Order: sequence, then C-alpha cells, then structure tokens
Amino acid sequence: MKVGILALQGDFREHGSILESCDVEPVYVRRSSELEEVDGLIIPGGESTAISKLLRKWGLFSSLKEKAESGFPVFGTCAGLILMAEKVDSAVPSLGLMDISVKRNAYGRQIESFEGELTVTNSSSGLTDEAITGVFIRAPQVVRVGSGVEVLAVHKELPVLVREENLLGATFHPELTHDRAIHSYFVNEVVNG
Repeated sequence: MKVGILALQGDFREHGSILESCDVEPVYVRRSSELEEVDGLIIPGGESTAISKLLRKWGLFSSLKEKAESGFPVFGTCAGLILMAEKVDSAVPSLGLMDISVKRNAYGRQIESFEGELTVTNSSSGLTDEAITGVFIRAPQVVRVGSGVEVLAVHKELPVLVREENLLGATFHPELTHDRAIHSYFVNEVVNG
C-alpha cells in the first residue's frame, strides 16, 4: 500500500516518518499525475494560504477535489483540515470537501501553541482508548459539524478529530508525537475501509 503526502509546503516529512513506522510506503506528491500512484493522501499542516496557492500553481487543486469527491481517502491535519473544510472564516480558497466550518488560528498565535490530551468519543471507531496527545500549533477550531460528520475525538469538549466517509480531519498535528494511532486509523479504517 502507498499513501501519498502532499509535499508542497508544511511538515510532510514528519508524516512520512510516521507512515514508515506503520509499515506503509509514503509517496511525496507534488504533481497531479502522482495522485494516481497512491491509495490515499495526507494534506499536512503548514500555512493554508500558501498550500492553497501551490495546489493551484501545480495543477493539483481540481484533480484532488475530483478524486476526493469520488471516494479517494484524504486526511488533513491543521492547515490540511482548513483546506478540506466547506466553510472557512477567511478568504482561503478551500477544496470544500468536508461538511464542517472552521475558524483559523482559533487557539492563538504561535507562542500560544500547546499539547493537550484528547478524548476519543466513539469507542467503536477503532481508535485506542489510551490517551492520545494532540499538538496544537496556531490550530483551527471546528465551529460547525454537518449531520454526516462523525466526531471521533474532542479536546475540552471541542471537536478535534472528525470523519466524513472517506475524509478524515484533525485540528492538531498527530505527526509531531510518537503516537501512531491516528495514522494507523487513517490507513486501516479510511484507506482500507
């Protein structure tokens, strides 16, 4: 199995290391043709405006949107989640894939970054009941969840891990911890179905 990681900007290498530790081959995606070589895609954290512009510049925006709308598994973390959201509180052109609304930088500036323990809200999701730590760096906040979106984990009662069919989104950075639970969930539950 090969899982792609959008490698235009952001912390794509860290996602690659976690995938390798899950015995999954990471493929760094920079061109539309490379999307055809992978079974799913991770859109990493970084700067959502920059990633959105680069998706358009490299001809990936439309092809990624079409693939995701046809069932292709996509996992967005932090900025990646912003790009997947149907509604964003700013002018960032998003892919509009997931029925959620997000507020960018909702937890504050870089200096206010933090780590927090997450609570898994659905024990049948396949996620571990053990504590999962989320790293929140200029993190977005999910302010609206559509009826078809499942909240998998919360932090202080706010949704931080959400799923809608073939789409998974995290407001935090699971790749910045040594915990493979979220990536394993994406591979086993979303990509493999």
